[in-house]
Amino acid sequence: MSKKTVLITGSSTGFGQATARLFADKDWNVAAAMGDVKAAGDLAGRDNVLVSRLDVTDPATIDQAITAAIERFGNLDAVINNAGYGQYGIFETIPHESIQHNFNVNLFGVMNVIRAIVPVFRQQKKGLILNVSSVGGLVGLPSVSIYLSAKLALEGFSEALSHELASQNIVLKIIVPGGDDTAIHACSAKPIAEDGDLDCYGSMLERANAALSKLTKNMTTPEHIAAAIYDAVTDDIKRLRYLPGDNMKHLVEARQELSEDEYENYRRVQVA
Repeated sequence: MSKKTVLITGSSTGFGQATARLFADKDWNVAAAMGDVKAAGDLAGRDNVLVSRLDVTDPATIDQAITAAIERFGNLDAVINNAGYGQYGIFETIPHESIQHNFNVNLFGVMNVIRAIVPVFRQQKKGLILNVSSVGGLVGLPSVSIYLSAKLALEGFSEALSHELASQNIVLKIIVPGGDDTAIHACSAKPIAEDGDLDCYGSMLERANAALSKLTKNMTTPEHIAAAIYDAVTDDIKRLRYLPGDNMKHLVEARQELSEDEYENYRRVQVA
């Protein structure tokens, strides 16, 4: 029986790197895809790892990485859409170009990878796709509206698409990191509004940063998220969404369990 193969985008750092290492340690073949192959580090020295360049905004590099993985390992069983970055800041201060880039990477980039891999999985009549989302895709948090809007769209896209792909025996799952999300951590760590004419946001940012700092305490590590990703890929359970870590899960539970008015009051206390 041949080894299973996984392709992971954004494998040079963070969740992607930790996940690539874990799958390789678990005796999977790993196509470690990243924007800059020079950042591969020790992944490049493993026999069961293929490092390849993949820019999620460039469909040609996606096709090339998928083809290279199949040519090297003979099969491709799972794809993990991890590549992304945190666009944070006061909406009024963020240029249109930055907003567009945020969506190009965090949402349309995922769509590009899925569009490329679905025909492969459909032809082989099986496959698994896992999208890395964020707690912010389920609950709104201040000063990260652009990043979280892409994650909210990713949540809706993934949930709807999972039904379509299930008809082709393709499984789609979502993993939802919480306070370990680097974008949220970064925005809680420093001032955001840089436009001197908009210092009117200062007091709101101080309150928001203090609240987010509390929410992001006891953050889980990339290795913890990697383990959760591995479990989601290999558990053979028909489950859409996984929420590893406990530090922000209470916000999601409040959204799911409270009335609209009760949730709004709870949210304002927690994040404002």
